[in-house]
Amino acid sequence: MAKQKTFIDDIERTLYDIKNEDKALYKSQAGLTEDIVRDISAKKHDPEWMLEFRLKSLEVYNQLSLPTWGPDLSELDMDNIVTYVKPDAKMVGNWDEVPEDIKDTFDRLGIPDAEKTSLAGVGAQYDSEVVYHSVQESLTKQGVVYTDMETALREYEDIVKEYFMKLVPPKDHKFAALHGAVWSGGSFVYVPAGIDVKIPLQSYFRLNAPGAGQFEHTLIILEKGAKLHFIEGCSAPKYNVTNLHAGCVELFVKEGARLRYSTIENWSRNMMNLNTKRAYVEKDGIIEWVSGSFGSHISMLYPTSVLAGDSARCEFTGVTFAAKGQNLDTGCSVICTAPNTSATVNTRTISKAGGQATYRSAVKVTKKADNVKCSVNCESLMLDNISRSDTLPTMDIENATADIGHEAKIGRISDDAVFYLMSRGISEEEARAMIVRGFVEPIAKELPLEYAVEMNNLVTIELEGTMG
Repeated sequence: MAKQKTFIDDIERTLYDIKNEDKALYKSQAGLTEDIVRDISAKKHDPEWMLEFRLKSLEVYNQLSLPTWGPDLSELDMDNIVTYVKPDAKMVGNWDEVPEDIKDTFDRLGIPDAEKTSLAGVGAQYDSEVVYHSVQESLTKQGVVYTDMETALREYEDIVKEYFMKLVPPKDHKFAALHGAVWSGGSFVYVPAGIDVKIPLQSYFRLNAPGAGQFEHTLIILEKGAKLHFIEGCSAPKYNVTNLHAGCVELFVKEGARLRYSTIENWSRNMMNLNTKRAYVEKDGIIEWVSGSFGSHISMLYPTSVLAGDSARCEFTGVTFAAKGQNLDTGCSVICTAPNTSATVNTRTISKAGGQATYRSAVKVTKKADNVKCSVNCESLMLDNISRSDTLPTMDIENATADIGHEAKIGRISDDAVFYLMSRGISEEEARAMIVRGFVEPIAKELPLEYAVEMNNLVTIELEGTMG
């Protein structure tokens, strides 16, 4: 007789699901109108060009349709989304000055501890505004700039104006246009030529308000020969209304520079995560993406690398874990427009309890991009017979000298492997957990230590929802 499996309806996410009282200092009206966009711009004291940019983005948003591919987004009703929530806190550089309830939230998530032990700078955003920012004085003396986007807009306006949404223009898709209209918060990093930032910088984004959206903008510029590791974390408590995340990340990696961008996205199960991330890499530059997607009800996330300079390189490492009620459509794209460029893509997806995980990728090699090398490897693991995993790679190769490889594997946990481990005295639950941890190990080892621990904890939490 086949062994029956029992599923627990929901996952215990106590650490991430603790809600604070909604004590916002100000909230925009729900919906998206010109008056709301003007109101947000006025509250943020935008320069005139930024107000014009927001209004043009709104026009583009109203002209574009929802994507006709990927997960069904019809349940997203912008009339019920609050696009700007100002917390009852001003931005400070002293952790003790952060309001107690907000500070407690970040304390539980380990943010200040990480700063003390392993980070050169930290930014913490709560709802629509950055509430805390700090950077080591030694970096500032070297000319490194790490601040929130609003401060950057005031103090480095010329740089922001030169780069802001040039890599991800509002016309790209409907949610890029939405972001351009209502963006708020986020991080600005500028690393001068030749500077090696040896200790990571980190930003953490927490959305507390129910029925709200978060639209932070991250802009990172590495000049010639610079090096940086930037870490991004995201989480939110669970509500019975839809929340929306439509942030934007723009990364400019100049000649010979190297940037590692690590993310753990652990949004709650009522979140629609429709984020856009893109890197532009010049000659001999390197972009490394390390991405973990665990939360949200629906995700559409495909970091893009534009390899625009001779011998530019991209490495993408990602893991996605979809459980009950989740449709996580993730992957990446690589655009090779210069000769001798190369990319390595290595991903793992896991689905359980009826969750749906889709790996979607695109590799494009243009006519002038001679001698491109690209390797794509995606492996999927289904933990039961009611979940789904899809692999949807696209290759658009216009140059015959390209060396392109793609490998995909989809499978289930081997009963023989579980039996073998159980015969050595290991419980079935731990045997399955060991197999899953081994499956994601190539990804986990690329994460910063505290995020690797968080990922292992999340894997354990998810697997506790499955009883052998």
